[in-house]
Amino acid sequence: MGEHIAKSAFNEEERKLFVQQLIDDIQALETMIKKGLIEDDIVRIGAEQEMCLIKDDYRPASNSLDILKDLDDPHYTTEFATYNIEANLDPITLERDCFGAMETQLTGLVEKAKQSAKKNGTRVLLTGILPTISKDELGMDFMTPIPRYFKINEVLKAWRGDDFTLRIKGADELSLHHDSVLFEACNTSFQLHLQIPPEDFTKSYNWAQAISGPVLSACCNSPLLLGKELWRETRIALFQQSLDTRVWTKALREEVARVGFGERWQKHSVAEIFKQDVSTHRILLTKPITQNSLELLEKGQIPKLEALSLFNGTVYRWNRPCYGVGNGKPHLRIENRYIPAGPTVLDEMANFAFWVGLMAGRPQKYDDMPSLMDFRTAKLNFLRAATSGRHAMFSWMGKDMTAKKMIREELLPIAYDGLRKFHVDERDIERLLGVIKARTAGNTGAEWQIHNFRELCKQMKLDSAIVQLTRSMYKNQQTNVPVHQWKPIENMGETKEAFKWVNQIMSTKLMKLYEDDYANLALSIMQWNNIHHLPVENGKGELVGLLTWSHIEKFEQLDKKGARVGDIMVKDVITITPKTEISKAKSLMDEYKIGCLPICVDTHIVGIISKVDLK
Repeated sequence: MGEHIAKSAFNEEERKLFVQQLIDDIQALETMIKKGLIEDDIVRIGAEQEMCLIKDDYRPASNSLDILKDLDDPHYTTEFATYNIEANLDPITLERDCFGAMETQLTGLVEKAKQSAKKNGTRVLLTGILPTISKDELGMDFMTPIPRYFKINEVLKAWRGDDFTLRIKGADELSLHHDSVLFEACNTSFQLHLQIPPEDFTKSYNWAQAISGPVLSACCNSPLLLGKELWRETRIALFQQSLDTRVWTKALREEVARVGFGERWQKHSVAEIFKQDVSTHRILLTKPITQNSLELLEKGQIPKLEALSLFNGTVYRWNRPCYGVGNGKPHLRIENRYIPAGPTVLDEMANFAFWVGLMAGRPQKYDDMPSLMDFRTAKLNFLRAATSGRHAMFSWMGKDMTAKKMIREELLPIAYDGLRKFHVDERDIERLLGVIKARTAGNTGAEWQIHNFRELCKQMKLDSAIVQLTRSMYKNQQTNVPVHQWKPIENMGETKEAFKWVNQIMSTKLMKLYEDDYANLALSIMQWNNIHHLPVENGKGELVGLLTWSHIEKFEQLDKKGARVGDIMVKDVITITPKTEISKAKSLMDEYKIGCLPICVDTHIVGIISKVDLK
């Protein structure tokens, strides 16, 4: 999530100075490009590895600061939530054994994190979205206590003017309101960096956009969120909606999302992209900047473009243009942000080699993407990949192609040529791109999760299923065997885990009644579905009563055609919260001689637990 800017005052005076610095930074960048000051004689690759921290029960562990303190290594840094950390790999020249060297460093960084985590009773898991994250871990008490994160949350909430809304439809549907940006913390990525010569940046950036859909389709690893089966790469929808400040109105108007694919092909230099983003997105963060970039250039020094870099870090393009300075030399790069973390280090390195090979091997015929493909087609391909993964159908140069056919026949040959162009070791090329080829015929991480999740849900309750799934992901990950070779989880039957909270065993797929429903229909619904108790809501969705079999006697005394549910329901309902201990729920049922307990957040029911669930 970028620098911590601990000294920022975030006041109006600082903002005024920051705006001028931002304008000057873009002018300075244009000047450096014109004068040929941007490095163009070398190509480097780099990466950022985000990791999930989990406890022995495979649920989120919120002790990232303790682990980072133990690591005491500048390669590691915080993330938005206290159950995530990030490792930054050293840039390396694209040549010979670069992927082998990067894989070695990545493996070492992950292993070092595992050792520090182990000292703190924690494990490390690489996955796009941790299946066991629940809404309990999305509150402000799980936000890493750093001013930058709190300021982002404060400003985005103020701009939104209301709670954020999350709506994602897949095999299941997730629809809810949330009061902070911490849903963003559900996303864990393996972010790829590739240095690009300034004179080729526009062509490379457009090509990166064009291939995003097909590349993503082979890498999907995030199909589950809060126990719901959604998109093959749910991170794409989740990230955009978790930081979306656009306000819904009755007026028809267009606003550019802060997280997104982009709106058009690029025609000029990288500065054009930055100008577009400054023009369409409000400044989210500021900081004091003591050295003006234009003045530094006049003195013959290379500026860091601090204002532009800070602003750029708060605009979340899936292919993000970046400026940086290394060893006193400025450079440009593209950051690929759509690749999920996991399932294994080998899978991630295969994804990396595939993307870099494609970028490096771009055939000359694709230099002018605007003349070959409508931008909306590239954008739609990306969304198709996110929703359908390996089974997506793409439009490519006027033809409809399956993901498998496009990757094998169109893209893999380009990737092979691109890596060979930079003399990458042939063994690494065959090994890593071979994983991509095999994956198109086997499983992606998303498909492996979905298949096993569905099978586990037939055998056990939802919470048990996602725990068992996460446990198997963790065990498979330790072998570093690529995901297309992972075996199905063996039939386990219902587990005998020592559950503590009611939300671990409650039923969440509820039939509900309304207080003005006719009682005869309500009782028939209960009989048809063999349901012994049904919650009753009012027009605002608030729990106002409970209807059980015991109310049939009262119904017999009323007008059978005119009686309403509100006439016979229990209005004084005993409820509990999701974090009520199971033992407490059992005691309440015994004390009040009742067969069920609605589970509520505020006045809204989110689940129900019965005596059957306690057996």
